[in-house]
Amino acid sequence: MSAAFRVAAPAKLNLYLHVVGRRADGYHLLDSLAAFAAVGDELIFAPASDLSLVIDGPFARDLVADDSNLVLRAARALAADSGRKPAAAIRLTKRLPVASGIGGGSADAAAALRGLDRLWGTDLPASRLARMALDLGADVPVCLAGVASFFGGIGEEIVLADPLPPAHLVLVNPGAPLATAAVFRARAASPMGNRYSGPDRWMAALPDAVALAGMLAKRRNDLTDAAIGLMPEIGDVLAIVEQQPACLIARLSGSGTTCFGLFESRGAAREAASAIAAAQPAWWVVATNLTTAAAEIVVLPAS
Repeated sequence: MSAAFRVAAPAKLNLYLHVVGRRADGYHLLDSLAAFAAVGDELIFAPASDLSLVIDGPFARDLVADDSNLVLRAARALAADSGRKPAAAIRLTKRLPVASGIGGGSADAAAALRGLDRLWGTDLPASRLARMALDLGADVPVCLAGVASFFGGIGEEIVLADPLPPAHLVLVNPGAPLATAAVFRARAASPMGNRYSGPDRWMAALPDAVALAGMLAKRRNDLTDAAIGLMPEIGDVLAIVEQQPACLIARLSGSGTTCFGLFESRGAAREAASAIAAAQPAWWVVATNLTTAAAEIVVLPAS
């Protein structure tokens, strides 16, 4: 391709997250429903003779374009797998907080795999991209799927869920990162360390946001207590979100630190976001909605 194009990297939410076991190598086994929000990062890809990455956006200061960056790692993995030189000009607009439990880095890596597969014309099978995705991180395969999905194991088992009903969200982050590995270690060292939940998926389609909240209320995020133990501010975030008048349910996403509130209407979500932002101006607060389709690749007009 000669034209530049844009790929969205939407925020990933763990609507519930159960720790169902632990492998002999120490990796935890999960059962979770991941869904995606209409807010996220964005990557632009253009042909080039070498590989480069420029990062901008409100959270650009928290990332560096070095060998640890998941976008560059994804690019090099795809190039090595397809036997070609890694060459592309990539711009990442970082709108999601880093290390915040909403899959920002994983979504960026998944978008890089999708975008570069198109830019380079490799047209790899989905199963091959998924194997590369898992090597990059446990959340990358479900971000590559890009639609509401149950996932299990260490992230390699992906089962598409029935489309979720229209629902609105408020995402709130207290402004501090939290490493996933630290949260899992804290849970393992706690009295809950050897207690595991069962998988709890459902197959029925849900009619509305109220029904979705009712289903989620029967489930939980098993990492919440460990995350709050490491960062008590998460408890403050959950409290203020669930206190909003129209909030159907409040929950921590992933290993934190972002929490979400589920709302039935856009107006209610916006009112709640405004109230929280006024009370806590230093926090990251966004009103958005769940998406029902994977993000499209959009070709940009010639400059």
